[in-house]
Amino acid sequence: MCLVHLSSNKKGEINKFLSKFYNTSFEIENDLEWQKKYQNPIEIAEIVGTYIDNSDNFDIFLWISLDKNVFIYINENNADNVIRYLYERYPY
Repeated sequence: MCLVHLSSNKKGEINKFLSKFYNTSFEIENDLEWQKKYQNPIEIAEIVGTYIDNSDNFDIFLWISLDKNVFIYINENNADNVIRYLYERYPY
């Protein structure tokens, strides 16, 4: 199981990003952080790509965990490599 964690210092930023990502109105109670567990790690590639494509529009931070207690900060410099790694490590 893998984990995606979004955090922000600005109220409402995560709700705006998730509304765009899911293409629907999205409201979370504590909108300064959000986590979701994924059974299939390949699904994380989509949110990483969306995050990077929209990183200039939102003041949020994305961390992923593929292994227990190991978090990787996603930024423009490592996003492509992380996505490639996901498809190499979990080819199915």
